[in-house]
Formats: sequence, C-alpha cells, structure tokens
Amino acid sequence: MKNGTSAGGERELEEAYERCRIAATTHYENFPVGSILAPRHLRRYVHAVYAFARGADDIADEGHHSSAERLRKLDEWQTQLDLCYQGTPSNPLFLALSDTIRQCTLPQKDFNDLLIAFRMDASFGGFERWEDLLYYSRHSANPVGRLVLAIFGAASPETVRLSDKLCTALQLTNFWQDLSVDSGRGRSYFPLEDCRRFGYTFDTPLPGRSSESFGKLLSYLIDRTERLYRESEHLPGLVPRRLSLELRATWNGGMVILGKVKKAGTDLLSHRPALDAGDKLRIIASALIGHHQ
Repeated sequence: MKNGTSAGGERELEEAYERCRIAATTHYENFPVGSILAPRHLRRYVHAVYAFARGADDIADEGHHSSAERLRKLDEWQTQLDLCYQGTPSNPLFLALSDTIRQCTLPQKDFNDLLIAFRMDASFGGFERWEDLLYYSRHSANPVGRLVLAIFGAASPETVRLSDKLCTALQLTNFWQDLSVDSGRGRSYFPLEDCRRFGYTFDTPLPGRSSESFGKLLSYLIDRTERLYRESEHLPGLVPRRLSLELRATWNGGMVILGKVKKAGTDLLSHRPALDAGDKLRIIASALIGHHQ
C-alpha cells in the first residue's frame, strides 16, 4: 500500500483498523490495550499488534479442531505476516498490521516469536521446569512489550530488559488467574518439578494434605511472579509520559489481579478472579497520580 492510496483503499484501511480496535477493546480484561491513556495517533498501531496476537491465540485455542488443523491455520497466519513484509496481505486485519509495521518500522522477529508460542499452545504438552515456562513467556508475552516500546519510539536495552520482566509477570499472572478455565481443558501451566516438590497433583482431591500442598505451591509461584513485577517497576519512569501512564496502569492491574489470585487460594480451581469496575477506576487513578499498588 503506497502513500498515494486511493479513497477506496484508505476506506479499506480504516475499516481494517476498526476491526483491530474492536478486537483489542472487547477481548482484553485485565490490562489496558491502546487505552485512552495512550496518544490517539498511536492507539491504532497498538490495536493492530494486539489483534494479530489475539487472532493467532484464538486459532491456537480452538479446542474443537485437531492440533494439526490448528498448526495449519497458524501457518496461514504466518503467510499473511510474511506478506506484510514482502507484499500485500489479503486478510483485512493484516492490512492494518502492514500499515503499522511500515509506519513504526517494526521488526518481524517479534511477530515470529509470538507465532512460536502459539504453535506451542496448539500442541500443548505442559512444562517440566520454571525455565520452560519462562521460555514460553519470552515468546508469548515479551514480544508484545517490545513492539509497544517500538511504536512509542521508547525501545532501548534497559527499557526492553524491564519490559520483558513485566510482560513475563503479566503472562504468569494470567496463567494463575485462569487456572479454573485451563484445568477444565486439561491444561496446567504449573511446572511439573514444582508440583512434585510440593507434593501436588491435579487429580488429587483437595481436602487435607492436597489442599495444603496446593497452597504452598501457589504461594511459591506467586512470590516468583511478584518478584518480576518488583524488578520491572521502574520501567514507567524511563519512557514518554503517555506510555508511562499506560505501563503504570498495566503494572498496577497485574499486581491487583495477582493479589486476588493469592486471596482466592484453592478457590482458583473453581473460580476465576477478575477486575471489577471499581478496581479498574482505582488502577487508572493510581496511574494518573503516579502510585504503585
């Protein structure tokens, strides 16, 4: 798509961005994605990146399709991504992404890394060690933070390092938050070596010793997750103000959810904690006045 795009082409591009905006604002719950805290002229680019990730995630989680079918669809997603860099994609969502890539000079590696994680989801086999979980998060979450930094012109070795910690913490928080949903699909993101260390298995009834072992395992994982948040808390102070507000709200939202996860304990197996309207208002207010949760 050239700068001299026809009126019809411009209309098609605007419609593509609108699809991305809807995907970003109707699917996400915990953390702001291109929210009003971000400058208006950059929000559409954040929405396009998010819509790419959301679409691939939906493909990877299509439980009624076989793993092979999901992987085939992800290959099609990869083809459309390649066309963003080599030609003109045919999928409307990718029209917006192609424009975003060009306007913001975004590297393809970060998008490729996301697809690595989604392929892992499509043929999910669990995680043996904490390091394996971090490897997954480096592909499933960290690239999004890197792309957002690039969109805002705020990428540097230090901001990328801290963003990686924050994004990994957010990914882990989402795993613990979604325990009841994932266990119903036969998935567990708890590292198996940690489960063995605390003597917990998901097929063991909770009352008694199993309840105690679950609590200890969850506490251990929450502590490791919170450490990542604490290690990343200076990131908002290193980026432009509008991005700083968005990141502070994201950081606060993650910590609030992690607190709800900790409070839920064994109820996580039957209940998914979530932010309510009051939580969201407090998170945004805290971000505006520069407070951490």
